[in-house]
Amino acid sequence: MVQPESPPPAGLDDLLTTIERVIVGKRHVVRLLMVALLCEGHVLIEDVPGIGKTLLAKTLAAALDCTFRRLQFTPDMLPSDITGSNVFNQQSAQFEFRAGPVFANVVLADEINRATPRTQSALLEAMEERQVSVDGVSLALPRPFLVAATQNPVELEGTFPLPEAQLDRFLLRLRIGYPSAGEEAEILERFARDDPVSEVGPAVDVSSLLAWQRRRASVRVAPDVRDYLLGLVRATREHADVALGASPRAALGVYRACQAWALLEGRDFVIPDDVKLLLAPALAHRLVLSAGGRLRGASADAVLQSVLDGGEVPVEAP
Repeated sequence: MVQPESPPPAGLDDLLTTIERVIVGKRHVVRLLMVALLCEGHVLIEDVPGIGKTLLAKTLAAALDCTFRRLQFTPDMLPSDITGSNVFNQQSAQFEFRAGPVFANVVLADEINRATPRTQSALLEAMEERQVSVDGVSLALPRPFLVAATQNPVELEGTFPLPEAQLDRFLLRLRIGYPSAGEEAEILERFARDDPVSEVGPAVDVSSLLAWQRRRASVRVAPDVRDYLLGLVRATREHADVALGASPRAALGVYRACQAWALLEGRDFVIPDDVKLLLAPALAHRLVLSAGGRLRGASADAVLQSVLDGGEVPVEAP
């Protein structure tokens, strides 16, 4: 059984509280977003319209004392609209680089699946290597760097599916879900008069965030827990309903995400329950089902649940 969530350490708790002043009743989703932040990973927020995908990313940026840029993806967007380009300056008679919106700490890629594959690919280098290349020159992006992308899974007209190479660069896929009746009533009360995002102030500065990211890297993962994690990842590659299982990058992503979750729980070590909780958010979007699996009505979540059911859980705590 997965243990109940504990309050995060001081500092991170301030960030959680600040975000929850806007986002109602989605503490688990907010904590997963904080996991990505601690890992300096990227998140794909996928859900139906009106759930609060964009609001969640904007609130995170407002709660951090860092730069934020929003990209509204459209079919006519060009790669240079993301990365920037060299522009000729007539006064100096030289080309000058004008940085694009990707040069920010938090980048909201809104409706990312509305851009063409060529434009989507402009984010690949930025997401993996934290740099962009323009006219043969590589330029480093600011740190920390997080891409929060949103997409609507039910509207297919005028969209372009994200390729597997890009999906594999997202640390987590989040689904917000509809609020309960009480939560929806609170949303009406909270947003009836003013936009609460405008009242959100920075709860964590960049230096503190970088310190938390370094602390995350020092969270211990015992050999038996590591082997348990790797066994689950490898099982996805051998599953009958899966054509393309989780990659080594995915295994590293689960490993780091478990460290971050343990840190949010106030622990300096990872337990098997951390692996169980984070396996689906970290791997479901990376699996490619086989044709037979799709015909049988299989889903990535069902595959991962069967992998968890077949895994041998370590019995000794770290």
